[in-house]
Amino acid sequence: MIINGKELADKIITQSKSEAIKLKKYGIYPKFAVIIVGDEDPASKTYVSNKRKACEKAEINSEEYPLPSTVSQEKIIEIIERLNADKTVSGILVQLPLPPHLNSKIICERISPLKDVDAFTSVNVGKLIQGTATLLPCTPAGIIEIFKHENINLEGKHCVVLGRSDIVGKPTAALLLQQNATVTVCHSKTKNITQHCKKADVLISAVGKRNFVNSEMVKKGAVIIDVGINKDEKGKLCGDVDFKSVEPLCSYITPVPGGVGPLTVAMLIKNTVTASRIQNERIIKE
Repeated sequence: MIINGKELADKIITQSKSEAIKLKKYGIYPKFAVIIVGDEDPASKTYVSNKRKACEKAEINSEEYPLPSTVSQEKIIEIIERLNADKTVSGILVQLPLPPHLNSKIICERISPLKDVDAFTSVNVGKLIQGTATLLPCTPAGIIEIFKHENINLEGKHCVVLGRSDIVGKPTAALLLQQNATVTVCHSKTKNITQHCKKADVLISAVGKRNFVNSEMVKKGAVIIDVGINKDEKGKLCGDVDFKSVEPLCSYITPVPGGVGPLTVAMLIKNTVTASRIQNERIIKE
């Protein structure tokens, strides 16, 4: 089965819209703020545009703070601190990647954990590992939503994650463990990657290499989640998985585009509404 990520993303955005409407009855209006540095990265521009459209669908407010690529780190932190203090702002995101002269970890760490809708701060990462997080990293959370929607039970399943990034690989592994899966994380230093992949009931690829996963690496009946965003020789979007050779072997597979990508944006909207509710719990209870 080819998983329709856009369809599921639309359902999540619709649910978020319903939650946002409930909050408005209390005079609470969820608002998402994104800081954008430079305009050289076309992928970032597309992603920001998709976020803006999703906010409109969910009927939540959004603000963009475009900054030149030469902006100082101090200036970005100044804006973040102002947004942290602004009670009308529910969620803050710094669009990555940033220019080389900026330290993304230091910058993202200055976002209030209550408004950290990307769940990148050390506080929210710690809660993720403990299993107590209310704001989850968007792409990994979107992957878990796929399993829930398709009624794929992960308990006792062997899940292999390709890639150990802080954004996808590590948090995805943590969420899979919380679903009682047995998890193997492979990376550039892993030996015999093909053998590990061949044993996987669920294979999640987030390495950023076109056609990295081929039919020789996939067990018959496996679930394949392709997180990769690459371009083929014609400039078209494609994932890490050689779709044509792998699709006949697996039970479920996500396409690129139209698979995990839309869910990343949808979970960002969900996090923004969740953050707004948490920040205003006292008003709601009264």
